[in-house]
Amino acid sequence: MNWFIIAAGIVGGMTTIGHFLVGSKQFLSPMLESQFDQVPKKVMHSVFHYVSVYLVLSTAALLLAGFGVDLGGDTTVLVRFIAANYVAFALWQIIIASTSGIPNGVFKLFQWVFFVIIAACSFLGTLS
Repeated sequence: MNWFIIAAGIVGGMTTIGHFLVGSKQFLSPMLESQFDQVPKKVMHSVFHYVSVYLVLSTAALLLAGFGVDLGGDTTVLVRFIAANYVAFALWQIIIASTSGIPNGVFKLFQWVFFVIIAACSFLGTLS
């Protein structure tokens, strides 16, 4: 068992639940009800669920790896790949939030905090 990777998986699970509960209510539903062209609206609907799939699969992979389930070899590359994705997500979120013009945007678009925690725990888990 690798407690850092398990912690990353747990935070990933909480992020996934938040994505479905809060994200659906505060982003997806209002976006689908808004008045703009159907093509970009459906693209954004698809993007929301692309993120959903990634969150579910990466959380499952982290938890399985953390608990030592045999995933067909050394999981270090997989866990580092997942961590790298979360680092990139955090960086883009911070850049977009800080340049958005939204007052306190970095705090209002706070998902980057969870992404940093997942990435850090994942990377630390590959070092032990």
